[in-house]
Amino acid sequence: MTTQDYLTIRENTTHEITIKKSRFICSLARVKDEAAARAFIDKIKAIHRKATHNCFAYQIGTDDHIQRESDNGEPSGTAGIPILEALQLVGVHDVCAVVTRYFGGIKLGAGGLIRAYSNATSETIKQAGLVQRVQQALLQINVPYKLHDQLIYFLKEQQLEVANEEYGVDVQTTIFVDEAQVSAVQEQLTNRFSDQLTIHKNGTRFHEIPYEN
Repeated sequence: MTTQDYLTIRENTTHEITIKKSRFICSLARVKDEAAARAFIDKIKAIHRKATHNCFAYQIGTDDHIQRESDNGEPSGTAGIPILEALQLVGVHDVCAVVTRYFGGIKLGAGGLIRAYSNATSETIKQAGLVQRVQQALLQINVPYKLHDQLIYFLKEQQLEVANEEYGVDVQTTIFVDEAQVSAVQEQLTNRFSDQLTIHKNGTRFHEIPYEN
């Protein structure tokens, strides 16, 4: 993985556990920035406006430069931090977790609350699944028609995905390459085709790969 690659949840998910008659409902969502995180928190609070607590945590950025958490009325350190630590333990980024509690009449104590909020979050992450977001470059290759079949054979051999092809004076073939492999692929193409190709980098994208923890 490059410094730009990162793990996140596969899909937005809600999962519920019950502990001593208290319901803990964890709602997870991908968020691209703090505004999106706040909007998601407000949405969950509106859905569960009669809940006893709506505690949350989120971390944003591949380096988690934004991290926030809230106990929302639970004893200090018993909800927001355990939720955040559950996100950190798995290593997911750009994710917001809101754990809603409906009090069941039995107090859990500080230790019980920490375990409940942590477990609710961890179990929901498992339900959501993980993906690795890999940054890829789009390489635009101009290839003479006489070498086109050889190029396609090479790309299949290297398991490189063709994004698009356009036909003009030459064939313009656009491929996706993991950012970490760009220099190596360019060198291979140059050597294999004796400088008869023109190669340009033309943007980037994130490609998602299922990840097993």
